[in-house]
Amino acid sequence: MKIAFQGSRGAYSEEAIYRFFGHDVDPVGFELSEQVFEAVIQKEVAVGLVPVENSIVGNVNVNLELFQSLPVFATAEVYHPIKHCLLSHKGAKIEDIKKVHSHPIALAQCRDFINRHNIQSIPDFDTAGSCKLLKERSHFDEGTIASRLCAEYYDLEIVEDNVQKVQNNITRFLVFGREEEIPESVNQEKTSLVFSTKHHPGALLNCLQTFKNFNLNLTKLESRPIPENPFEYYFYVDFMGGLNDPNTLQCLKVLKNDAGHIKIYGSYPKGERFLS
Repeated sequence: MKIAFQGSRGAYSEEAIYRFFGHDVDPVGFELSEQVFEAVIQKEVAVGLVPVENSIVGNVNVNLELFQSLPVFATAEVYHPIKHCLLSHKGAKIEDIKKVHSHPIALAQCRDFINRHNIQSIPDFDTAGSCKLLKERSHFDEGTIASRLCAEYYDLEIVEDNVQKVQNNITRFLVFGREEEIPESVNQEKTSLVFSTKHHPGALLNCLQTFKNFNLNLTKLESRPIPENPFEYYFYVDFMGGLNDPNTLQCLKVLKNDAGHIKIYGSYPKGERFLS
């Protein structure tokens, strides 16, 4: 089964694919998130997997916006621990490393370690891609911040393991397919949707009160600007409750009294949050 993800081989997204699906799958990496979604829509792959939220840096906004605008539907969530490693060429020691390349977020999460060893940070497009470029350059005073899987793929050595400042660093991913092909067997325990509010006083308060009235617990509430309508906002919500529950369906019906646009972009089993 082909599964699309954003990034090069060895990316944390690929690790998350193996965590959820096992190793009897064919991960297919794309440079951009938009290409991942397009591959799913055009049936080039069976499903896609993208990050939507990190426990330290928050939302991956580009992916949330793609869920909002494209005909896809999430059927699973995956929580995957992010364990950053300092990688370099075989035989390299920590005192040899003068420069380290990686995605800016990975570098920020490892800033204390990098500064402690007086290493220069150099931002790259992504974590796994920086490993591929490092291997090609053959500069033995350089390293990367990336996953353990990258060491295997690019024949690099783990100089230091778990170099991030916050050890409990977890990224939440969504598995998604085409909107018209939602499997009937999915155990719907948690739902993701995005809505805008109508233009009358208390509209947002009424929307939130509606979830309360139907005893639906919100696990996420985030606002994002509507690009085509300056200073107006979409609200991204996750709540406990599935679309196969009459209580949830009634809540969504009442929500329309105060919400303008509503798009449900996923209903899926609750993922295990704390993983080692």
